[in-house]
Amino acid sequence: PYGALGKAAIRNHTKAVALYCAGQGYEIRCNSIHPAAVLTPMWEPMLGTGEQREAMMQAIAKDCPMRRMGDPSDVAAGALYLASDASKYVTGIELNIDGGILAGAVAPPQRAEE
Repeated sequence: PYGALGKAAIRNHTKAVALYCAGQGYEIRCNSIHPAAVLTPMWEPMLGTGEQREAMMQAIAKDCPMRRMGDPSDVAAGALYLASDASKYVTGIELNIDGGILAGAVAPPQRAEE
């Protein structure tokens, strides 16, 4: 429950800072990045090794609408976008880099092979 509380605080703080900065006329944008199921060293103890690792990765991928775990470069690409002029009119957003996990939280898409 504390993790959810922290995430909600970050999401709401992002919006509050974005609105405050815009209201003051500051040329400061505030956005937040929310990755999920990104293959980083943090996952190593949970994934295990050998066949166990492969089975765990397949199980995680099956629960993701894009059917794979994210790569750190996926998160980096989102950060680069938000830091670039391509997002100069973007503020107060929550960029979910999660392969569609949150979008499919209510009803995950069904694939033909399932």
